[in-house]
Amino acid sequence: MEVDFSYYRSILKNQAVIDEVESARKRFQPVTYDVKKQIKIIEGFEAEAVKNAEATKGKVDKELEELEKTLKNIEEARPFEDLTVDDVAAARPDIDTRTADMIEKGRWMPAGYKEKFGELSVL
Repeated sequence: MEVDFSYYRSILKNQAVIDEVESARKRFQPVTYDVKKQIKIIEGFEAEAVKNAEATKGKVDKELEELEKTLKNIEEARPFEDLTVDDVAAARPDIDTRTADMIEKGRWMPAGYKEKFGELSVL
């Protein structure tokens, strides 16, 4: 960028200021920096970040696939009102085993039921 110092000499009275600025402008040399080392560090960081992002993408894709399967199962499931005791027992065979154990021990209510829901008997 060139500065027209003659123009400023013609409009300003203080010529010493213009001489000083012109002298400073002529002496000015921009400093150059060797940024190769910093660029190499940044490129290494970028490569590591890309590698981590790809690994994260793989995990997220796998989780998304599992969530889509779960959503499909939920959408295709029968409404709760349509389920029978046999359906629940088929899905969770341990329920029949636990129920049989409770009946053998004379327990007719699950542990903590009365504490949570209160006494519901009319008698």
